[in-house]
Amino acid sequence: MWGTTYVVTTELLPAGHPLFAGLIRALPAGLAALAIGRALPHGRWWLKAAVLGVLNIGVFLPLLFVAAERLPGGVAATLGAVQPLAVAVLAVTVLHQPPSTWSFAWGIVGVAGVGLLVIGPDADVDVVGLLAGLGGAGAMAVGVTLTKRWGRPEGVGPTAYAGWQLTAGGLFLLPVTLLVEGAPPAVDASSALGYLWLGLPGGLLAYVLWFRGIATLPVTSVAVLTLLSPVVAALLGAVLLDESLTPIQSAGFVCCLAAIVAGHDRSKTFIASTSAGSAR
Repeated sequence: MWGTTYVVTTELLPAGHPLFAGLIRALPAGLAALAIGRALPHGRWWLKAAVLGVLNIGVFLPLLFVAAERLPGGVAATLGAVQPLAVAVLAVTVLHQPPSTWSFAWGIVGVAGVGLLVIGPDADVDVVGLLAGLGGAGAMAVGVTLTKRWGRPEGVGPTAYAGWQLTAGGLFLLPVTLLVEGAPPAVDASSALGYLWLGLPGGLLAYVLWFRGIATLPVTSVAVLTLLSPVVAALLGAVLLDESLTPIQSAGFVCCLAAIVAGHDRSKTFIASTSAGSAR
């Protein structure tokens, strides 16, 4: 679902309103998740939910849309692919996990694969878009790592947990959007459809599944799964926009899938060892 963001942004949404796009994706979905989950933060979780919401939603989403608008050719997807490497570093420094050569190696393979997949010889590198892409990847890497470190309060489901963060990120974006972009853009039928898709499947449903997965899988395996986004983006470009894959891009596609499968195999080993330890 997140892999559809690039094509929806370029083909359906009005240009020049990345903050509004992030706001519409986050706040309505967050309020809906709160209504469904029926649980509010308590104690220190008010602050933790605010920090995670700003990192995972409030900072990441607008930077994602800025990069998608200003970096044609899918360069934004390559910048986002550095997230597994950043998470591998943070897992050592923040989660105090032993360094994993496996995670670093397949993270590099994934970045190389995305680079081969989406960067063509005519790709432009806009400085603002470049900084936005790197900033978004860094913010989400920190957010994912802290999400894993702090866990989820007992008795709180992934829907309510996603609602906390989406709402916090949306409330953070609300005044910023009004100050920076002013009045909302004109919304026609196609842009309304785009915002609806990004807010419900791409926002509410995807984030509930995402935070459910973070609670179950090792954090480095979760980060590697983000490589699916540029893979899906490339496939949608080929199917919907008649963008054919060159042999080099096909090789990049294989590298991405290899990195994802390697991370998945590693996570199965982690889950099996955890289950065995619990049984003992």
